[in-house]
Amino acid sequence: MSSPAAALRRLLDAPGLLTMPCCYDALSARLVEAAGFPLSFMSGFCVSATRLAQPDAGLISYGEMLDQGRNVCGAVSIPVIGDGDTGYGNPMNVRRTVAGYAAAGFAGVMIEDQRAPKRCGHTPGKEVVDRGEALDRIRAAVDARESGADVLVMARTDARARLGLDEALERARAFADLGADILFVEAPESEAELERIGQELPGPKLANLVEGGATPLVPPARLEALGFKIAAHPVTLLSASIRAMEEALATLAEGRTPDRLLDWAALRETVGFSAYDAQLARYRADD
Repeated sequence: MSSPAAALRRLLDAPGLLTMPCCYDALSARLVEAAGFPLSFMSGFCVSATRLAQPDAGLISYGEMLDQGRNVCGAVSIPVIGDGDTGYGNPMNVRRTVAGYAAAGFAGVMIEDQRAPKRCGHTPGKEVVDRGEALDRIRAAVDARESGADVLVMARTDARARLGLDEALERARAFADLGADILFVEAPESEAELERIGQELPGPKLANLVEGGATPLVPPARLEALGFKIAAHPVTLLSASIRAMEEALATLAEGRTPDRLLDWAALRETVGFSAYDAQLARYRADD
């Protein structure tokens, strides 16, 4: 049976841009798969919001992310990339993070160069470590992969915000030289910057499309033409679900039943009762 990492490699080798809605729990991951998307990313922003009701500001731990990841990866058959943040410490912590994410079932793990405590890449106030420390993190991640962790390494830099695009590109090139599988320059601020990233960096590249964030929401065909392989939508599902819940709660507060709900049969189907009952019937048939 193919591993999640092998499935992700096949997607990266195939032609075309990969649209990647990001998930935050087992149900959202299953909805991504049911909608026909070939992969997902477990967003630290969204897991922190839904598990802790706290911002993506370094408050959630490695253990909490790993626990959430096991549930997410166990719920779907598509490859899922995990948000490994800064690796949660020094290079040895990075190695443990990468190995742990692989064991949890992730196809890939993202490691970034922010200074701890990290924060959402599209919010002010973030800082990055010096280039040497950033390279050590990716070197450790690649070492973990080469030592047996069956997982791809996505190397992210947030240097654009504080040190400029040229430094971000230099870091990303160095990450590629170390063996990173996917490159991610966070928060470019124009289509011209996206073009430089897409054309000047080697290998598969990810564009992070945050509605209302720093990066323009370039259409998929244009992103592909610019040289990107993955278009990530990190907060779309969370934003949509919050809006829907707020509207439903406001309607209940008015004494009315909310509109646009799943009917009871569809809700049971979505959470898996039909599959559960079909499996259970196999055992009852043998009585």
